[in-house]
Amino acid sequence: MKRADKARKIVEILDRLFPETPIPLDHRDPFTFMIAVLLSAQTTDKKVNEVTPRLFDRGPTPEKMAGLSVEEIRDLIRQLGLAPQKAKNIHKLSHMLVEQGGAVPRTFEGLEALPGVGHKTASVVMSQAFGHPAFPVDTHIHRLAARWGLSDGSNVVKTERDLKRAFPEELWNRLHLQIIYFGREYCPALYHDLDECPICSWAATKKRRAEERQARARGRRRKPS
Repeated sequence: MKRADKARKIVEILDRLFPETPIPLDHRDPFTFMIAVLLSAQTTDKKVNEVTPRLFDRGPTPEKMAGLSVEEIRDLIRQLGLAPQKAKNIHKLSHMLVEQGGAVPRTFEGLEALPGVGHKTASVVMSQAFGHPAFPVDTHIHRLAARWGLSDGSNVVKTERDLKRAFPEELWNRLHLQIIYFGREYCPALYHDLDECPICSWAATKKRRAEERQARARGRRRKPS
């Protein structure tokens, strides 16, 4: 199957399974959304949503957040992975935003200049907060793009480039969330049966399906009886 045909079929399936794509991170505005995305690194969205209400009550704006100490921020997010470094980044970026006028930048360059805001976080903010076409690549999307034969899985930069070539620009923002939802519900990282998956069953190559069957079998043998 040609890549263009494969992409169209994937869009049809994702639109059927996930016609609505609510943003999974609770937020109030672009600032709190950016903070929530930053906090989600190596942490589940569910856990982030449990922590952010108290954080956003204390620091709902860059000015208010900058008024908190690093220790106070760390205490509010202590349940999350990498809390000490995240607290330092949130404190520093809040001060930077205040110095720049208090608004979240609306450009990749401006966002990526902030502490703790890498390209993936900037892409999510540009896409979901500002509606700018972007295709953020997280672990779910990177994994699924390789399984579906849309990219070779060598690195996230290439995966992003390949996905942008495969799908029309006007679909990028919706597809980003649809693929994440699909990965969580239908296409887990471990012990996944590609032959039963609504997309992997036909999009993955025979070689890829065989490799993952073997990996699944090895995993079962390692499990304690």
